[in-house]
Amino acid sequence: MRSGTLGATGLAVTPIGLGLAALGRPAYINLGRDEDLGVERGVETMERRCHEVLDAAFEAGVRYLDAARSYGLAEAFLASWLKRRGPAPGSVTVGSKWGYTYTGKWRLDAEVHEVKDHSLATLRRQLSETRELLGEWLDLYEIHSATLESGVLEDGRVLAELVRIRQEGLVVGVTVSGPRQAEVVERALEAEVDGVNPFGVVQATWNPLEPSVGPALAAARDRGWGVIVKEALANGRLTAHGHDPERATLQSVAERHAAVADAVAVAADAVALAAALANPWVDVVLSGAVTPEQLHSNLAASELELTAGDLEELRALAEPAERYWAERGSLAWA
Repeated sequence: MRSGTLGATGLAVTPIGLGLAALGRPAYINLGRDEDLGVERGVETMERRCHEVLDAAFEAGVRYLDAARSYGLAEAFLASWLKRRGPAPGSVTVGSKWGYTYTGKWRLDAEVHEVKDHSLATLRRQLSETRELLGEWLDLYEIHSATLESGVLEDGRVLAELVRIRQEGLVVGVTVSGPRQAEVVERALEAEVDGVNPFGVVQATWNPLEPSVGPALAAARDRGWGVIVKEALANGRLTAHGHDPERATLQSVAERHAAVADAVAVAADAVALAAALANPWVDVVLSGAVTPEQLHSNLAASELELTAGDLEELRALAEPAERYWAERGSLAWA
């Protein structure tokens, strides 16, 4: 897989990265987890599954790996894999996030799985925890799901600390979520402490159902920021687990390409990821695969060139942002 850089950060990345949100904890909001993972989701089982997917990704050339403090034991699983596999720092790019704390206690039926806190104390505590696990492999640290309501982009003490962290050599970024994510990106672009903006990377949700953040991400890329796309499969709605009528459109596009791509299997998930990759402002699109088979299906996107007609057909799938996020908010942890 070809490699490039994450905006102007100098960090080496591949067009498809691996996100560990669904591999570091027993419950998540992606569709089809019972079918994908079965009922056995103890810590050892999930760590083994995580390592299997990390091995498959590394062997396929994937070089961006994405975790967070709130993804259960994802950082610990990634750390144990890095120590076992032994890639030199710099041969893979590792990102993680602060701002949410995992509270699920490894239970599928937890009342609350994660809690947001964007305070300075949380930033300092969680960065220390992340560094203890990931050490010299940590390259990128992001605010996890900044919102206008949390006030984190107005908090001068947090921003000053992020500037200090960046000056020490760690790339700093921000992730966004929700129907106002474009506004949050615009606010992050304006954030300053003593004339210095701490951010160099933004991670946002973009997929054929929810493309509203696109212009804001293009503006960030024009500023030199790296752009990472998450949830390109709409938490499983755009995979074989989804039942939306829109998935049929992706499957139709996939079948057209599969007819002429004898060497590469093409499915709806690859089309959705390829649609994200087709945006000129994207550096990395995350795969959220939980099995090697899903990962390889996702990776077909890197070889898939969608036509102008394909992209026009997919643009027609866009939903109003408020409706999309209401649907996402209704997904059960399972």
